[in-house]
Amino acid sequence: MLMAMNLKRDYTAILENAHNVSYEKIENQIGNIEFTMPLDDPKNTFLQEMLWIELTDNENEYIGLYRVMLSTIRKDAGNNTITYTAAHALSTLLDSVLFGYHELVNRKTVDVINYILNKQTTKNWVLKKCDFTRYFSYAWENENGLADALFSIPAAFDEDYVWEWNTQVYPFELSLVRPQTEVVARIQEGYNMQGFEIERDPNNLVNRIYPLGAGEGINQVNIKSVNNNLTYVEDKKAIEKYGLVEYVWVDQRFTIPQSLKDNAVSMLKKWSIPKISWSITAADLTKLTDDPLIIDKLRKGGVAMINTNDYGSINLRIKREAKRDVFGAPQDLDLDLGNLKDDISTTMSDLGRKQEINETYSQGATNILNYSYQDNCEAAYPANIEFYLDDDVFHVNTVELTFKTKRYRGYTKAVKGGGARVQSTSSGGASTQTSSSGGGYSSGSTTAGGGGSSQTSSVNGQSTQTSSAGGNHNHKTFRYGFDVNDPDQLGLKRRLYWGENETNGVMLWTIQPRDITTASTSGNHSHSVSTPAHSHSVNIPNHSHSFSVNIPNHTHNVNIPSHTHQVNLPDHTHPLEWGIYEASDSASKVDIIVDGTTIPLHETSQNRLDLVKYLRKTSTGKIARGNHTIQIKPNKLARIEAQVICRVFIQSQLGGQF
Repeated sequence: MLMAMNLKRDYTAILENAHNVSYEKIENQIGNIEFTMPLDDPKNTFLQEMLWIELTDNENEYIGLYRVMLSTIRKDAGNNTITYTAAHALSTLLDSVLFGYHELVNRKTVDVINYILNKQTTKNWVLKKCDFTRYFSYAWENENGLADALFSIPAAFDEDYVWEWNTQVYPFELSLVRPQTEVVARIQEGYNMQGFEIERDPNNLVNRIYPLGAGEGINQVNIKSVNNNLTYVEDKKAIEKYGLVEYVWVDQRFTIPQSLKDNAVSMLKKWSIPKISWSITAADLTKLTDDPLIIDKLRKGGVAMINTNDYGSINLRIKREAKRDVFGAPQDLDLDLGNLKDDISTTMSDLGRKQEINETYSQGATNILNYSYQDNCEAAYPANIEFYLDDDVFHVNTVELTFKTKRYRGYTKAVKGGGARVQSTSSGGASTQTSSSGGGYSSGSTTAGGGGSSQTSSVNGQSTQTSSAGGNHNHKTFRYGFDVNDPDQLGLKRRLYWGENETNGVMLWTIQPRDITTASTSGNHSHSVSTPAHSHSVNIPNHSHSFSVNIPNHTHNVNIPSHTHQVNLPDHTHPLEWGIYEASDSASKVDIIVDGTTIPLHETSQNRLDLVKYLRKTSTGKIARGNHTIQIKPNKLARIEAQVICRVFIQSQLGGQF
């Protein structure tokens, strides 16, 4: 039965006059139906564009929900009809677009599907089930419809998948599942097989693929970075069997190398063998018996065992199901099984629509970014050169540093002072210093004495001195006193005193000699003199001295104690002396530090030094986007004049049009 519905999916009419009703269901594609109505049927008013059609067969088996998309009016001597073509409800995914640039990095499959479905303007579809958990990265830009983006999600899988849907509920339910692998039906020659056709086509055989994505020239995305530096993927067994067949596959939608590679591997799995397809016409026996066997139910997605008299048996999955006349010949069924021959052509052309999308993708352009730096620096304050790589820099081709080291440069000699400050400087003190004099001669100087002072010098006495004389001479010897052993002398007391007197307060005693003995001698001789202990009194009057002094070379030892100095600075100013002044010399070497890594080069100048391998990287080995820093640290005062030149490939996906 064919039923017409309005936009809200309310039934509006039964199309009992519809004839030549056919349908086609294709795995992972949007199916359609076609039917014809009499031109004068009043129910044609319920079949305007974008209105709904629901199809069930004579056994009330639900075929699907469709929207009227195309109508063709034929009127001539033999025709007075309108033919309608309606697309499956999946076509509603074409009503919304992915405007702008959308990128999902390392996201689960279920998250990516929901991201696309959430972009529906009218939420017709929801995700019911997803059998896959994969972490791939995706990027889309200005997609005209969500269906292409949605169907591209599992394209990178290295295993088969099937999209399933349920349009008998609303919102409609969508599922991504693994296909059946067990046989659920049979097609047997002489039983339900009416005929078959086998086509083996090696024309599309490919066993080495060179995949290329977005960009141009050196900046076009390839898979070297994620494929051991190889630009291709290949099937070695297929090469041994069929010989090498290469193909350059370009899809500008891919901006991420890993996603590009995953898709190439998935396609290689299909393309590396000749395309073998079975086209079978079979009888749908479920429509002819009251108690049909399940094994006789041939439906899209099921695995059928094909039994032939000449080619044996083979199990293949039904990928296409079609009926040419649902109500007129319900038992006639057309099936395509195996790997459909249009896989590669569909992938390459994508019905012409992919090319239209590619034209809207921003392919980008190569740009040169120049960062300049000129300033004084030293080891404690190195030259800091910062540059920034924006997020829409798709590739970094080169990063080069050129610089020269020159003499430190100043612009004034004096500056203005604040004054009115008191500062105290401290000396360590307690130091001994020795100064040296060269000596000299001084004469004619006079020193004055105080005069009137009396000083006494003391002599310990009892010293003996001997003098010597020579020649002939006589000696007289006088003996004073008396002999204590001579009684006569004691008795006679012949000791005579000549008297006493006092001279200058000193008592003088004179003893008369007792006897005199004279003797004579000749030749050399000596005299012994004994000086008793005594003292001298000296009276020094006021006086002065005249002198001349010869001063020899000598040194002085000076001991400086700890001390401080107080300095008072009054308010004052210093006039500025303008001009450019350079230091007498410059640095003899420098350290170059790139993102924290010191590189093993220390020359004071470089020309186009490649910094790519020293810049901070991501976990995938790509130069990180964001801020980068280059430091040039001289070993003494210097002036650095530098340029950093980056060649980058930019896709304009950020910002607005201002």
